[in-house]
Amino acid sequence: MATRPGPLTEWPWQCMGSFKYLVLAPAALHTAHRVVTKGWGDMSLAYAAILPALLLRMIHNQIWISLSRHQTARRKHIIVDRGLEFDQVDRESSWDDQIIFNGLFFYLAYAAVPNVSRMPVWITEGAIITALLHIGPVEFLYYWFHRALHHHFLYSRYHSHHHASIVTEPITSVIHPFAEHVVYFLLFSIPMMTPIFMGCGSVLAVVLYITYIDFMNNMGHCNFELVPKHIFHVFPALKYLMYTPSFHSLHHTQFRTNYSLFMPFYDYIYNTMDSSTDELYERTLKGTEETPDLVHLTHMTNLRSTYHLRVGIASIASRPSESPVWYMWMIWPVAWLSMVLAWVYGSSAFVIESLTLKKFKMQTWAIPRYNFHYGLIWQRESINSLIEKAILDADGRGVRVLSLGLLNQAKQLNGSGELFTQKYPKLRVRLVDGSGLATAVVLKSIPLYTKQVFLFGSSSKVAHATATALCKRGVQVIMNQKNEYDMLKLRVPESSTAYLKFSSDEIPQVKVIWIWIGDIIDDKQQRRAPSGTIFIPTSQFPLKKTRKDCTYLSTPAMKIPETMQNVHACENWLPRRVMSAWRIAGIIHAQEGWNMHECGDDMMDIEKVWSAAIRHGFIPLSKA
Repeated sequence: MATRPGPLTEWPWQCMGSFKYLVLAPAALHTAHRVVTKGWGDMSLAYAAILPALLLRMIHNQIWISLSRHQTARRKHIIVDRGLEFDQVDRESSWDDQIIFNGLFFYLAYAAVPNVSRMPVWITEGAIITALLHIGPVEFLYYWFHRALHHHFLYSRYHSHHHASIVTEPITSVIHPFAEHVVYFLLFSIPMMTPIFMGCGSVLAVVLYITYIDFMNNMGHCNFELVPKHIFHVFPALKYLMYTPSFHSLHHTQFRTNYSLFMPFYDYIYNTMDSSTDELYERTLKGTEETPDLVHLTHMTNLRSTYHLRVGIASIASRPSESPVWYMWMIWPVAWLSMVLAWVYGSSAFVIESLTLKKFKMQTWAIPRYNFHYGLIWQRESINSLIEKAILDADGRGVRVLSLGLLNQAKQLNGSGELFTQKYPKLRVRLVDGSGLATAVVLKSIPLYTKQVFLFGSSSKVAHATATALCKRGVQVIMNQKNEYDMLKLRVPESSTAYLKFSSDEIPQVKVIWIWIGDIIDDKQQRRAPSGTIFIPTSQFPLKKTRKDCTYLSTPAMKIPETMQNVHACENWLPRRVMSAWRIAGIIHAQEGWNMHECGDDMMDIEKVWSAAIRHGFIPLSKA
């Protein structure tokens, strides 16, 4: 929102929320009626191309979003090195408004302008007129309109909304108040409608012109430099006819320079070119390889997580993965295709996120595999090879700590990372499974008045450590699986074994706190729990909530410090600015400079790592 919103700031359908696409329903129903009653043969090419063109624009924009987020996470060619936060993601989540608006205009133009329905596929003369009109009137009028928007009267009422995003993303290009966008669309209509009124317009020319606008808009706001320098040597005049991402980025940081739309020659003519334009372009194009202090190695979970990655769909990634998304059913085919491509061609981990905590730099890498892959025995060797490759890459780059997230630390897969420390005893990068801090978070979440807990499920490092600590505290730990009980009894100090109890009953008939240690507790098992039971998972995966009369705590996690920047995506199912204990443990390990691995049977001192986390500004969820 602008600092002092003026008239026509809000889009007409803003009050409709997720139902805004219904404004296109009459046109869609009309199209369906024509197809049913008259068939496809009676439909003109221009009319048939409207819906595919709108879908093409959405796909085009999403490709740029994913590309930009991947490149800015790598940071090599990043232009503005500042954090992107949730408020900007929320503000820019309405980027599809302009596509809806354009769709309405196209349908109205088809109905009102006879020449539109008669447009052929291609007319060269009309395409040339479109190009000349853009180079001439559109670029000139845009330049002066843009300068007018930076006058304090219009800037405070309209254009400040766009400039609220100093760190730009591709979709920042279309985030404007409604009135401002109407003016832009009228400008861009000149090259499209003039050839149509002249009788030389064509469908392909219109589609290509809109694609050109989207491409240049997205490129100019992508926040990484990608235009190769040699093309300006081969075509020297091109520097006046095509801007670069660094050129427009300076407009967002300096505000009163580099006003041009896509062709900078008016900035040269009117002396508004920023003096640092060429230097910034060359510096960011050359780039610098940045070594993070910490790498967190994660993976996709289910098909939906494809979109929930930071490099996926921004609005989905900015909310917990379990949040409902009405259009998810329409994009399942893309998720399936992504999964197959990742499985077949995914040969190494890829960067999905880059965070900073003061001067401390972190990256998140993802193994291109999903949860179900980790359950396939014949896939274990392949997955371990991917993890090993990521570890060696991090070690070679000088990364200090690599934390193993989700199933990358599964005991049955690689012994909680011990496989790699044994294979490479001279590793400089420290491997961390985060079990110490995860155990601490679980213990701190158990109410102080607790006298009994029920340990349910299969064995895990965190569950065993939690049970051992509880027994030492004098809390009775009840188990109903004999093998697990016998295994844990060997770990508990002899002085505390009296607090470890085996029960042959499937569910002990006492009010207890269930501690979930990894396996899914199905509906039948949950229904047998006493009313008021508190479920405290020790696994990285959440428990399905089926009881309204019970309390379900989060998977072990903490709220991150306010000083952590560039956080604009949720970690799986966790709320905003909340991070899993396993991931935080890696951060603490690197910040404290601890020199031991935390993997296999080794675990950091629980109180030591908890105190360090609190000291570095991480907050328990109970106090957040």
